[in-house]
This record gives sequence, structure tokens and C-alpha cells, in this order.
Amino acid sequence: MQVVGLTTQQEVYVASESKKFRSNEILKVMDGDLDNPLGEVVETQSYNRFIPLSIKDSFVDRGVIESLRSIGYNIDEDEINIAKVRLLTEAAYPIKTGAVVEVPHFDEVKDIMVKESPKEGLVLGIIKGTEEMAKEMDSELKGVAPLLEGEEVVEQDGIPFNFKVRAMHQYPHIGIIGGSGSGKSFGMRVILEELMKLKVPTVVFDPHFEMDFSNNFPGLPAGYEDDFSDDFEVFQVGQDVGVNFEDLNTKDLIDLLAAASNLTESMVNVVESLHNPEGRRDSLFTFETRLQDLREALNLGKNKIQRRLKSGEVNGHQKEEYQNYLGLLNDYGSLHLSSISGLIWRLNKLKRHGLFNQSITDIELTLKARKLVVIQGPIWLLQVFATYLLGNLYRQRRDYKDAEYLGESVDYFPPFVIATDEAHNFAPKGYDSPAKSVIKEISQEGRKYGTFLILATQRPTLLEDTVTAQLNTKFVFRTVRASDIDTIKQETDLTAEEAKRLPYLESGDTFVSSAIFGRTMAVRIRIAKTTSPHTENPFDELESKTEADIDKFYEAVVNQLPIYETDLLVKLKEINKELEGIVLDRNGLVERLDQLVAKGKLDKEGSPLGGEVYNLKK
Repeated sequence: MQVVGLTTQQEVYVASESKKFRSNEILKVMDGDLDNPLGEVVETQSYNRFIPLSIKDSFVDRGVIESLRSIGYNIDEDEINIAKVRLLTEAAYPIKTGAVVEVPHFDEVKDIMVKESPKEGLVLGIIKGTEEMAKEMDSELKGVAPLLEGEEVVEQDGIPFNFKVRAMHQYPHIGIIGGSGSGKSFGMRVILEELMKLKVPTVVFDPHFEMDFSNNFPGLPAGYEDDFSDDFEVFQVGQDVGVNFEDLNTKDLIDLLAAASNLTESMVNVVESLHNPEGRRDSLFTFETRLQDLREALNLGKNKIQRRLKSGEVNGHQKEEYQNYLGLLNDYGSLHLSSISGLIWRLNKLKRHGLFNQSITDIELTLKARKLVVIQGPIWLLQVFATYLLGNLYRQRRDYKDAEYLGESVDYFPPFVIATDEAHNFAPKGYDSPAKSVIKEISQEGRKYGTFLILATQRPTLLEDTVTAQLNTKFVFRTVRASDIDTIKQETDLTAEEAKRLPYLESGDTFVSSAIFGRTMAVRIRIAKTTSPHTENPFDELESKTEADIDKFYEAVVNQLPIYETDLLVKLKEINKELEGIVLDRNGLVERLDQLVAKGKLDKEGSPLGGEVYNLKK
């Protein structure tokens, strides 16, 4: 291998007759005047005599071709492999043309490839293009990142990609970007497994009900399995966790009601007027009662209420109600009836989903125990709950750090990570959403207080720009949309060649653009140790369900055989008794019996008594 053509301080071309270059491979250029710099293969092509040489669409120019000829390559006969190599560090002056190129030893790349030991960092996969150097690496780096190729688990083949989690104190937040089927959710699962390994308190919002870590991935190498059952807890919003209404300030309540459906300015004014009057803490009952009583008072009208009170038409408990109505009208009579009715509808919607039935105490305790918390629910309900939860948790962590700085005593609350899929729904660009303001605040200030974000999205273009800009590390999986690729190019240091490869990346392959490493790295995500509960192919599910139904029906009819066509109605009554939840008519029974015949479980033949008879397969 040697350098050919014109060179610059950033890029060179390398040619070889025997070696086939791989994208992202690391090479060493033997130019002693520049201390033998390292470079990465960013693009590669191969020419051979059976394919006419055309450089019109090639990344090489005429000067490279002429250089090959002068060195002694036979362009028309030999197979020639050419790689464009980008230097990892800009050289002081251009590389010497004709310089020999070698594959470096592991010790020569260890400092730039391995930023953390597997025990201290997040082992997320292998660095692509490092297969040859991996043979010489330290034993602690071997066998820590098995891979999934198709349906088969294979041994680690490359230097492991160990993410330095402690560096998040300086470069705080992570973005995971990729289209459907790109491996984005798989990558998120691997990151969360590694956070559990290090006992990092983490809150995960799971709108797809897939972040369960109870089931081991099938076919894992011996000794690689891990039991996470004591490292995470799953909570359902409205069933296991919720909002303690009495803890809400007026802004929190406005955000929650707005999440159920947008609020008008008039509705906001109603909440600000009626919630926690005169500094008293409202319960759900007192606030809801005040809303309903004011609505009833406005419906009746002040004159009608006064007339009934004066005439003695109402008395006892009803008289007290009317006096309360009159007091509400005196205090809040200027508020709009339609706005009050709209707020009651929104409040009832949140109540129906159980949002106010529980508290976040269990979440707080789980985080303090250094575990991972998975919060599941419909996406809109998670948005509502995230508004309250994140604001509350972040406030506790911030208050602790501020008190520590001032030398005051306050209950300890640990640093924690917030992770969510569908992040563009929580912090969308161009319009407000319930959780957007707190996520935006954490993205800008969370580093100071030890609160970090891991945001996954299929549509980076739809994610709030301020949040996107604060994601110091980005995992970019296969992405097809041109607008999203443009956003990625603006927000990362991906080269034009790497950006062109994004639509064609294999599932599980990703470019990692990180300030921690100082450059973009091509990585293949390791196999996850656990698997989602929703991994069954839906078409396999369809077949298995059909087979189960057929077996259930066969068990119901086998004791009724033989079944004569002339005696179907008598048998039908007995068969329906055996079929739980299913009631067949005569035609349905015949259809099911014919299915069993087609499956080879029953015989169907003519009967000497007339018609046909169904019987056991002979």
C-alpha cells in the first residue's frame, strides 16, 4: 500500500493491488517527517481489467491515475484498489506522495479508540474497520460485545466501543436518530442495559410498551447473560403512578390541563383565578367542586338566585348552596361559562385515565435505590405526566445542589438520566407541548445539576432546535428522508461521504458523532442481553393463533364423533358447550369440520344412512 496522486494536509489517496480496503478502516502513513500520521478510509473503489476504467463518476481524478501509471501499476490489466483516507489529525503540510501505508498495531490506536475500560464505561458495540488491530488488544477488551448477524449471534470482531459515561458531565446529552427498522430502539435498549450495569438512576418514558428487561435474548454466549430483574421497575401511568393534586402549583395545573387539550387565554385566566385561592392548597375535590359550583351559578344567573333566596323558595342545605353560588358570582362572575365548562371536560378526561389516583413516591424511591424506572402509557398521557414528573424530579435535584453550594442541609436526591423514544412528541419544533419547556431547560442547564437526556427520534427535523443543538453525542442510524439528513449534516461532523451512506446502513450500524471522541466513528451496536416482549413476527403470531383455534375445536368435537350430516343440530348443542366464548351455527360447524378434513385430522365420507359423515382419520 502506498500514497498516490496529489496530497493535502487533510486527505490522501492510497492504492494497493492486493489489499481490499474497508470503509472506516484505520491506516498508518509512513511519513517520518510527520510522525507517521493515522487516517481513516472514508471512501473506497476497486478497478479491474474486466470493467472499463471510467473516472467520470469516480472520486479519484486524472492526477491519481497518472500517478498509478508512473509508480508501475498496469491500469488496463491489474486490479487496483484505491481508498480516500482522511487524516485523524490535520498534518502540518501535505503527505509525501509514494509513502508506504501500513495497518497500525493496537497500541498505536488504543488512546484514540478506547476512552474507558469495559467495567467503567458503556460497552455499546464494536468500532467498524478495526478487525485486524483487535487481534492484539488487551484481554479485558475481548468477548465483551458479541454481535447479531441476521438471526445468528457471532463473536466480537473488532475493538469495543466503550462510551465514557463520566464524560457526560462535560458533554451531557445523547441523541439517537434513525428511521423505522434501523436499529434505533435496539441501540436504546443496549444503552439502558449498560446504565443498569453501572447503577445509574434513569427514568425511561416508554410509549411502545417494549422497554421490559425481564427476558434474555435467545442464543447468548455462555456467561454473557445478565439478570436485570432487580435493576428496574415498570410503572403504568394512572395505575401505579400519577399526580398528587395537592402538590401542584397553578402553572403545573395549567400545563396538565393543556396537555389534555389546548387551553384558550380565557381558560388560563379561569385556572389562575380559581386554583389555590388566597394561598390555600386545593385538593382535587375542592378545585373540581369550585368549578362545578361556579358553572351552576352562571347557568342560574345572579337575579334568579337572589329571587329564590328572598322568596324562601329554597331552604336548608339548598339555601346554603345558593348562598355559596352568590358568593362565587360576586368573586368570579366575570369569568366565561364556556371556559369553565371546557376546563371541567379536560379535568374529567385526566381523571378517567387515573392521573390523580396515585403519586410519584415509588418513582422517587426507585431512583434513590439507583435503579432504572420504566414509565408506560399512551403517548399523550406520558406527555402530560412527564410535564409534572420531570419538573418535580429536576427541581429536587437542583434544590439539593443549590443547597449544597450554599452549605445548607437538604435531603439528598441523586443525579439521573432521562430517556425517551419519540422525543419529537415531547419537545416539538414550532409549537408548544406540555413537556417541552422542562426538557428545553434540562438540555441547557441540566449538566450543572447532574441531569442528562437520552432522546431518540425518527424525525430530527421535528425536534426543537435548542434541544437538538445541546445533544453533544449523536448516534445516527439509517435515515432516508432528505430533510432529516440535512438536519443531521448541520448538527454533526459527518462528512459528505458518510451522509451519502445513511440511507444504506444495515440495521444496527450507526455513526457516532461525539465531542468525547473528537470525530465521527462508525460503530456496530452489540447484541442486546434482553429482548422486547413484542419480538414475535405478526405473521407467525397469525399462524400460531389459527393453529391453536383449530386444536381447540378438534378437542371439542373428538368426543362427538362420528358426526352425521343428518344429526348436525344435535351435535352442535354439545359442541357449543365445550367452546368457551364461541357459539357456532350449523353453517359455522360444517365450515370448521371441513377445515379439520383439509388439515388431515378428520375423514369425510358418504354415509349408508344418507348424506355424509365426519370421523377420525384412519
